Amino acid sequence: MANEIAKVQEKPIDLLKSVVNAPSVQAQFKNALGDHKDAFVASLIDLYTGDKQLQKCKPALVIAEALRAATLKLPLNKALGFAYIIVFNNSQKNEKGEWEKVPTPTFVPGYKGYIQLAMRTGQYRTINADYVYEGEIRKVSKLTGEIAFDGEKKSDKIVGYFCYFELLNGFNKTLYVSIEDMADYALRYSPSFRGKDKPTKASLIKDAQSGKISTEVGWKGNFNDMALKTVIRRLLSKYGYLSVEMQGAIEHDFEDSEISRNTIIAENANAEEIKTDDAVYENVDTE
Repeated sequence: MANEIAKVQEKPIDLLKSVVNAPSVQAQFKNALGDHKDAFVASLIDLYTGDKQLQKCKPALVIAEALRAATLKLPLNKALGFAYIIVFNNSQKNEKGEWEKVPTPTFVPGYKGYIQLAMRTGQYRTINADYVYEGEIRKVSKLTGEIAFDGEKKSDKIVGYFCYFELLNGFNKTLYVSIEDMADYALRYSPSFRGKDKPTKASLIKDAQSGKISTEVGWKGNFNDMALKTVIRRLLSKYGYLSVEMQGAIEHDFEDSEISRNTIIAENANAEEIKTDDAVYENVDTE
């Protein structure tokens, strides 16, 4: 009985360590990282120890998402900004057939991660992404897509985001997205903004332009970094040179993907009662 109680009360971090120390898991990290395996696993344990939301998730699922980052050789240190594991409350059916929210860890590349993956291809002469401040946009050519950012900066107010790249063969492309369009994009597609606590467009823009620093990751905590990542991702996925690694990162970038089908069903099913008492029927002559 005492052993059973101790097992029930086992700390989440101890559960994670027991899973990550399994020979099969160690072998997977070794295959992905080689001699850097131990350093990566140590950073994963530190991340898990300091994140209460991650501790609500099943350790095996957290490790599976960490392996995605390991395969791409992107560190999970939040301070570096290359990759994150974000917890979403996804809608799933339980054994009774009822919808419920389940904490689900999800690997999300950061904007620095995308730049890192692009530079590894050896095909980019340069790639850059940054904020655009009030007054800096002088001219936009709708025909060629060229944008002149040589206007005089009027304030520290962020009005948009851009990404530019040039390949070794000389091909180059620029994408600019205004802060208003980026807020619309985030509210429409990010699984971070679901349910009754969904922020307004105005509040998102206000937080982005305030310059405040948050320890949270994702659109809620760091709108500007997510905006940079989104503009990089959209430009490279359409015009850039994509390695197999980059294709995999873009494909599994859940934070910028459309809302899952299960979430849509769970949040909207039976939201409005349909009454047929006053329905009008018409007999159809089948002859």
